[in-house]
Amino acid sequence: MGQGHRIILASGSPRRKELLGRICREFEVIVSDCEEAVAGTVPEEVTKELSRQKAEAVAKNIPDAIIIGADTVVSVDGEILGKPKDRAEAYDMLKRLSGRTHQVSTGVTLVRTGENGDMDYRYSFAETTLVRVCCLAEEEIHAYLDTDEPYDKAGAYGIQGMFGRHIPGIEGDYNTVVGLPVCRLYQELKKLQVI
Repeated sequence: MGQGHRIILASGSPRRKELLGRICREFEVIVSDCEEAVAGTVPEEVTKELSRQKAEAVAKNIPDAIIIGADTVVSVDGEILGKPKDRAEAYDMLKRLSGRTHQVSTGVTLVRTGENGDMDYRYSFAETTLVRVCCLAEEEIHAYLDTDEPYDKAGAYGIQGMFGRHIPGIEGDYNTVVGLPVCRLYQELKKLQVI
């Protein structure tokens, strides 16, 4: 690492932790406790705003660090699908995605803090990947809903898990769908000379 900065992931997601491990050998995880609030409806802008809130909430008390915030949303027909509240909502989401192409956007914010803890650098970006889903039979939807996978993920599915068998193709970065656009983040961290 260059310039003595710690790298901190402001997310408790095990998937993001694994993906960041492909870029950095050493980093810390400090989960943001911010109340997420956003007024926008454009998926990429929403993810950038939420990632910024997470990164800045963690950055407040930490000097000499690069804080990485991230947020992922699934959208279809211009509507953002968040994490389902229950089985019925997860079912509705999967029915909407069945047999269609939808978008998955991940926003990332990098915040650098100086010696005194001031945020002297902020940069946000978003990447979007198109994801195709096969036509799902009712029994396939219910079998997936019987697993633990749908309930902590935007759009009620995880591409890296059992739902992957229903995805014939994507256009864009697979890692963006999982939750962290590894290549783009690596390039941005290189610009900051911290890796």
